[in-house]
Amino acid sequence: MQYMTTAEIREKYLAYFEEKGCKLVPSSSLIPDDPSLLLTSAGMVQFKPYFLQQKQLEAPYIGTTSVQKCVRTNDIDIIGTTGRHLSFFEMLGNFSFGEYFKEEMCAWAYDFSVNVLGLPPERLYFTVFEDDDETIEIWKNLGVPDDHISRLGEDDNFWRAGPTGPCGPCSEIYFDQGPAFGCGSPDCAPGCDCDRFLEFWNCVFTQYDGQEDGTLAPLPKKNIDTGMGLERMAAIMQGVQSNYETDVLRSLVAVGERLSGRTYGEDAEVDLALRIIADHSRSVTFMIADGILPGNEGRGYVLRRLLRRAIMKAQLIGIEGHFLNEYVDEIVRLMGDVYPEIVENRELERGLIMAEEDRFGATLRQGQAYLEEALGKLAGDTLSGEEAFTLHDTYGFPVEVTQEIAEGRGVKVDMEGFERSMAAQRERARAAGAKDAEAAWSTYGGVYADLLRELGPTAFIGYDATAAETRVVALVRDGERVDGLAAGQTGEVVLAATPFYAEMGGEVGDTGLMENGAGRVAVLDTRAPEAGLFVHAVRVDEGALAVGDTVVARVDANRRAAIERNHTATHILHAALRRVLGDHVKQAGSYVGPDRLRFDFTHFEACTAEQLAEVEREANDHIMAAVPTTIYETSLEEARAAGITGLFGEKYGEVVRVVEAGEASRELCGGCHVGNTAEIGFLKITSESSVGANVRRIEAVTSFGALAYVNKVEAELKETAAILRVPPFDVSERVAADQKVLKDFRTKAKRAKEMVGGDVFNELLAQVQMAPAGYPVIIARTEVRDGGQLRNLWDVLKSRMEAPGAIVVAGVKDGKPLLLAAGSDEAVAAGFDAGALIKAMGPAVQGGGGGKPAMAQAGGKNAEGIDEALDIARNMVL
Repeated sequence: MQYMTTAEIREKYLAYFEEKGCKLVPSSSLIPDDPSLLLTSAGMVQFKPYFLQQKQLEAPYIGTTSVQKCVRTNDIDIIGTTGRHLSFFEMLGNFSFGEYFKEEMCAWAYDFSVNVLGLPPERLYFTVFEDDDETIEIWKNLGVPDDHISRLGEDDNFWRAGPTGPCGPCSEIYFDQGPAFGCGSPDCAPGCDCDRFLEFWNCVFTQYDGQEDGTLAPLPKKNIDTGMGLERMAAIMQGVQSNYETDVLRSLVAVGERLSGRTYGEDAEVDLALRIIADHSRSVTFMIADGILPGNEGRGYVLRRLLRRAIMKAQLIGIEGHFLNEYVDEIVRLMGDVYPEIVENRELERGLIMAEEDRFGATLRQGQAYLEEALGKLAGDTLSGEEAFTLHDTYGFPVEVTQEIAEGRGVKVDMEGFERSMAAQRERARAAGAKDAEAAWSTYGGVYADLLRELGPTAFIGYDATAAETRVVALVRDGERVDGLAAGQTGEVVLAATPFYAEMGGEVGDTGLMENGAGRVAVLDTRAPEAGLFVHAVRVDEGALAVGDTVVARVDANRRAAIERNHTATHILHAALRRVLGDHVKQAGSYVGPDRLRFDFTHFEACTAEQLAEVEREANDHIMAAVPTTIYETSLEEARAAGITGLFGEKYGEVVRVVEAGEASRELCGGCHVGNTAEIGFLKITSESSVGANVRRIEAVTSFGALAYVNKVEAELKETAAILRVPPFDVSERVAADQKVLKDFRTKAKRAKEMVGGDVFNELLAQVQMAPAGYPVIIARTEVRDGGQLRNLWDVLKSRMEAPGAIVVAGVKDGKPLLLAAGSDEAVAAGFDAGALIKAMGPAVQGGGGGKPAMAQAGGKNAEGIDEALDIARNMVL
């Protein structure tokens, strides 16, 4: 066998099936079109509409071929422990939707394996379904000897989507790696659990429709669904024992060697960690590039778990800090030419990964606290398996780390309980994986799928018109097809052609009217329950509506125009955000309605007021430049080459629609847009907030909505200005001044309350003496925070003295003395002079001050002189 790189195998496979007449189709996104699937885990997922006869392959193609990026995590804890299991892998496939079948497929598989890849025929083994004599004869006719063909049962070689529906036998091709890889049993053969016979190609012959009674009815069209694991074939062609020793994955293992200073192949635990990080880093890179963000549920949880598992394994071999981007750089170098999305989203990948590395550091500290608390509460000497599993599943703690920490405290871990929890989780994951496989065919026979199969895609003419004469081709009520709808009834209408835009890409569906002479029907919403099938939710207000009726369909043009203004504004806003915040910004969701727009985008911190102002200014500069919009179709490849922005996480076909609003904003989009940016009027950002980790949200309004918003703000400002009795543009200064006064008032009130609530006043009132001039006076030391407190003290004391009197008090603030003398009008009339007292007391505290007879204050440097100063006051007053 001749050595082949992974790239060479990929290219040869696709070229071979292109030459046979199969259409080369790019890999679809890891986010499948089917909402019942979590992740794309097989090559056939994107071809579901063809298998279900909802779409037809155009001539002259006889099928399709692709290399599909896949992620599977139902066996995540096995990944790295063997040389075969991966979370991310590439699946080579070729597919037929009734054009070719077993004979061609087997002949091509044998020819490609032997004559293109150069695999020795004597090392190829084949399994078939036990009752599939037809396929056995095909293999024999191709020269495969009897002892290289094994019959296996339904569990191994019969594929089913579910209890009923499409199904059929399959045939698998194995490569004999030699006795050294085997179990030593004389009965060892393909299907054995050992590693001698390595399966590399599975050919599924979907030829039956499983019935509820268990019988198999022939399908009208027989299908081919194949899959060849690229990494497994690379291991065979490169003569290595493990996927991790192939060119691509071995390069990623080398990154770990460089970062850790460890060498692959010298320590089993180090090898396991290096394999896991190499594998998981590919999953992480491709998931982010396809629009999956770390989160706590669904795809986001899978991504976060893979990230955290890689980080934990890295720490175990001495890799600290931010490191995963080192792997991503290598992945981009190795695979970026085949998958340009990982290059286009590099800055986002970098930012998200670093943010998650920081976030997981905090989570690890929480996990350590959880473990400490669990160990602290432990009554015996064994930590439960359930708690060890929680640490593993929630906090990312490998059980061996939990064991190590526990052993340091003399505590064992219930590993049997831990394994039970792990087994239960694996079973849930496997069940979910089986459900995913079934879900690939889940709409088989549904009302909307049936309509799409029967009628084909709806012709949308709404880009050029908001009214059209068309025909009713189907009616649905309560999930069932009906012939007509009467006045007062609601239902759903499918038209032969429609000007109504169906809700897609964040843009809401159109509303409006349908009329058929005497009948008047309100269109309440428009949606697309199956891709390409436009369904109108309606209410019959007058007359009736029947299948076959000719109707005039009119979109609410004013509402559509408002939606168009907001939709084009989201494109301009997106471009402005990228210019101000950076290229990591990607659209992560949107709402485009007639009244407002909402725009979610990837970013790692709250936007500052200055940044938002700059974004708004950039957007309005572009709007008011009155730039015409240009809309055209091109190939996805050409759009990417031109650097046109694709929406983050969006899935595109080969032909894409480009919306350009000048050079600044160029996006792929199927929505409705204005003809010139000037139609938007202007854009006003109303709020910016967080909607999750690393995702921010901007709410904004445009055109009449923006005008209404600004008018409302202006009205509020004028009303506030009138209340404050200042010009509108002085409101902020007046409010700031009033806030300061209010703050001071509250501070004084708080201090007064604190004094009133304590024993301060009672203690001072207990020291009242009668001056010879006939008025009560208090001369004493007290606690003090500032001069204002002493004045507040006087305000309270004069109201609580039995007769109008005076006080002379002193205290210390920050090590320095403060003095206050104050008297009532009666005391001043009787001879009390606060100013003279303070002047006389000042030298004792090495300070000075002054005031009037009714109140005077002083400060000083010598707090030890307070008693002397008070004695001076006593000598002068008493």
